Amino acid sequence: MNRLLRVIFSLFVLSCICGSINELSAQNNGVGVRVIVIDAGHGGRAFPGAVYGGVKEKDINLKVALKLGALIEKELPGIKVVYTRKTDTALGSTLNEDLTARANIANKAEGDFFISIHANAAPSSRSVYGAETIIMGESEKETRYNETALYNNNKDELIDMSDENTAAMVRAYIQNLQFTYGEYSELMARLMQANYAKGGRKDRRVNRQLLKVLYATDMPSVLTELGFMTNAKELAYMNSEKGQNGYARMLCNAVKEYVAHVNRMAGVEIKVLPAEEVVEPEVLAESSKKPATSQVNDKPASQESKSQTKVSSSTEKDNVSNEVTTATSEGYTIQLLASDKKVPSSDSQFKIYRGKVDCYVGSGVLKYKYCYGSYATSQEAQRNLSGVRKIFKGAFVVHFRDGKIVK
Repeated sequence: MNRLLRVIFSLFVLSCICGSINELSAQNNGVGVRVIVIDAGHGGRAFPGAVYGGVKEKDINLKVALKLGALIEKELPGIKVVYTRKTDTALGSTLNEDLTARANIANKAEGDFFISIHANAAPSSRSVYGAETIIMGESEKETRYNETALYNNNKDELIDMSDENTAAMVRAYIQNLQFTYGEYSELMARLMQANYAKGGRKDRRVNRQLLKVLYATDMPSVLTELGFMTNAKELAYMNSEKGQNGYARMLCNAVKEYVAHVNRMAGVEIKVLPAEEVVEPEVLAESSKKPATSQVNDKPASQESKSQTKVSSSTEKDNVSNEVTTATSEGYTIQLLASDKKVPSSDSQFKIYRGKVDCYVGSGVLKYKYCYGSYATSQEAQRNLSGVRKIFKGAFVVHFRDGKIVK
C-alpha cells in the first residue's frame, strides 16, 4: 500500500511539473526573451570546482559570467540579466542545496533562458581540450556508467537514476521536454558551439546529461564547459583577461542570435546594439578549425547549415515544396532530427534513411520534425527505436495526426 501511495504521489508531482512547464513555455514563446539568467558554476570555499595549477574553476566561471552579463546588458538593453551569484559564495551548505538554490533564483526571476558556466577537466588525459555544451537528457553513456571526462566531471551533479520511481519521473519529464523547452535549449546549445568554433575553440559538440540544475529550472537551459583546466594551454587562455573576454564575446553572440530568432518567431521587436570590439581568437590547435557541430547526433554543422540556414532558394523550390506530410492518418513514428527550415528527404544528413523520412509539423523553434517509420501503436514504435538509435542516438518516439506532431 505504501508503495502504491508513493507511486500516486510521484505521478501527481510529475503532472504538476509538466503542467507548469507547458504554461511557462506558452508564456515565454508568446512574449519572446525578456530575462536571461547567468549561473557562474560552483563558488565559495566548499565548492571550488576543478583546481589545477593553482587556478580554481569557480573563479573562471564567475569572471566569464560577469563579462557575459555586462555585454548582454550593453548590447541587448531590452533584456534583464539575473545572476545566481556575483561574488565568490556558495548558495547552500550541501551540493544539492547549492544546485537547488541556483534553479530557485532562475525560477523566481521568471527567466526565459538559463546559462550555467563551467570549466571541464580530464585528469587521465592532459591533451584533451575544447568547449562543449550540455542540455537535459539521458545519453547511452550515462546508462552504461562510462568513464568519459564529461561524465566524471559532472557525476556529483547528476540525478540518481538507480531509484525506479525517480527514473520513471525523469524519463517522463524528458519526453515532455521535447515538446516544450527541449528544442529551445538545443537551439541555444548549437548556437553556442557554432560561436565557440568561430572564436577558434575546438567544438566538442552538444551533449545530453541528467544534470540536477537543468532538471530544476522551469525554462530552456544549458550548461556549457568552456574548456579543459587539465590542458595547460587551454587553462592559461581561460585564466587570462583575453580568454575571458573571448569567451564572453562568443557566448554573447550566441545569445544575440538566439534572442533574435525567438523574438522574430514571437513577433517581438527588441533593440540590439552592435558589438564594439571583436576579440581575436586564439586557436589551440589546427583541429579547432573544424566546422561547428550543431546537432546532438554527431552531425557536423557544415551539414546542419544546409538544413538550417544554407538551403538555396532553388533547392527549396525543387525539393521541399511537397516535403511536409499531409496524409490524414494517425499513429506513431520515430523522430530523427528537427529543423527551422524544410529539408529535402534526400539530404545526406539522414544517412541510411535518405529518401525514407517524412516531415511533420510540430511546435517550437525547430518546427519541422523529420521522422522515420509509421506504427499503429507506441509499443510497436518503441520496439523499432533501438535499431534507429544505432544511427541517431537522440531519436525518440512521437505521436502524429494528420501530418502534425501531437502530444
